[in-house]
Amino acid sequence: MFGGVEHDLEKAPQAEKRPFDSSSDGAVPGETFVYGNSLYARLQRLAGKLNIEQRGIERVPADERTDTSYLNIGSMWLAANMVVSSFAIGVLAKSLFYLGFVDAILTCLFFNLLGILTVCFFSCFGPAFGLRQMVLSRFWFGWWPTKFIAILNVLACVGWSAANAIVGAQLINAVNGDVPGFAGILIIAICTFLITFAGYKVVHVYEYWSWIPTFIVFMIVLGTFAHSGDFRNLPMEVGTSEMGGVLSFGSTVYGFATGWTSYAADYTVYQPTNRSRRKIFFSAWMGLIIPLLFCQMLGIAVMTATGIDDGNNKYQMGYHASGNGGLLNAVLEPLGGFGKFCLVILALSIIANNCPNIYSVALTLQVLSRYSQRVPRFIWVFLGSCASVAIAIPGYSHFETVLENFMNFIAYWLSIYSGIALTDHFLFKRGFGGYRPELYDKPDKLPLGIAASIAFGFGVAGMITGMSQSWWVGPIALHAGEAPFGGDVGFELGFAFSAVMYAVLRPIEMKIFGR
Repeated sequence: MFGGVEHDLEKAPQAEKRPFDSSSDGAVPGETFVYGNSLYARLQRLAGKLNIEQRGIERVPADERTDTSYLNIGSMWLAANMVVSSFAIGVLAKSLFYLGFVDAILTCLFFNLLGILTVCFFSCFGPAFGLRQMVLSRFWFGWWPTKFIAILNVLACVGWSAANAIVGAQLINAVNGDVPGFAGILIIAICTFLITFAGYKVVHVYEYWSWIPTFIVFMIVLGTFAHSGDFRNLPMEVGTSEMGGVLSFGSTVYGFATGWTSYAADYTVYQPTNRSRRKIFFSAWMGLIIPLLFCQMLGIAVMTATGIDDGNNKYQMGYHASGNGGLLNAVLEPLGGFGKFCLVILALSIIANNCPNIYSVALTLQVLSRYSQRVPRFIWVFLGSCASVAIAIPGYSHFETVLENFMNFIAYWLSIYSGIALTDHFLFKRGFGGYRPELYDKPDKLPLGIAASIAFGFGVAGMITGMSQSWWVGPIALHAGEAPFGGDVGFELGFAFSAVMYAVLRPIEMKIFGR
């Protein structure tokens, strides 16, 4: 569609009749995107005039890796998680899983600490290789199986964006009941599109500052709620029902925290090769753990007020009327008009959370085929934004169920992805020195992906036996909690099954095929 001329599909997409870098590292200089007279080149020239990022999934040359700020890494995740969506995860502890206060807090702490590890680790790959996260997946899964992984990631990106937009729309509706849900969703989607359309630099600049007003508002929420005296230290349960609730809530928390794993390297790809991996890991870790714990624990605390049984519980009524927006509105009600203003700020915070989703969905779509790679990144940003709106609007009235099922889906597939990738990295490649990044675009030199595909299937089997959903409870999950719901251990079993099977099968694949 955008190619303009015929080109060999087994060559790099920049191999149209125009100059490109042919050095051994496979990096593609930025100026090569504008050569030629094809529609692709003309669109890229227009993008250059507007200072829109032209690069897609092509490897970044060393001289173009000019982002030298460690703060850009931490602030990226700080802003993306200092949002009302994180608050909404904490609310689920009581509304869906019937946990007390202390057990919900501890579950939140430990599952977040576990979930962010892979995000921090894979952030180190961007500077090391100059490649996006889904492109890196080719070194673990092979050329063709990575396309299936990319499809899952597209679903994750679009689904996250839709779920977050629903949360923001609930807040806008709580401020003004005359604003329908679809209007709030459109406001958030359009603002997100304008930022991600511009590209990497603008996304980082926005995320660098956007967390500040949101943090101030959350501090106001905390102070107002603490002053109200409406907090209730709900007691924890005991026995198998408590275990099931903890495991199922933990799976949801883990899914939210680890959800950035499949995007991680996208936001460090312009960092120089000589960046300290420890500092990158620590910067990402601080940027993730602080907002996740703060916002989710605040949601857990505020939701305890819905347990006040006085026949006129404003928290309970607000939550039933407008979800998380109504709950926060009940907290800020004593502040009058200023409280409404705070809710608008929180609604707009969703933009920071959706920027990584919409930016990364464009890059993921380019991984699907040579043809999709010939569609400029900013075109895919527009189409991804449209898809998220199409999902969010009909899902607005069923948010809690949508969010729980979606978080668990994220936890399941990313735990399997991580199990295979980490096993390959540590056991077979034995660290960063075992990669040949120049082969990222050469299907005949990459692993065939047979071992990874079979291991992924075993991971799915582990997931099915351990998952606990309203529509299916696995046999192992039944023993992890009280019947008929059990406790969700799907992501733990998915990781274990996939990692073990990959460790067994990968040596056989290498011996037979030599790659």
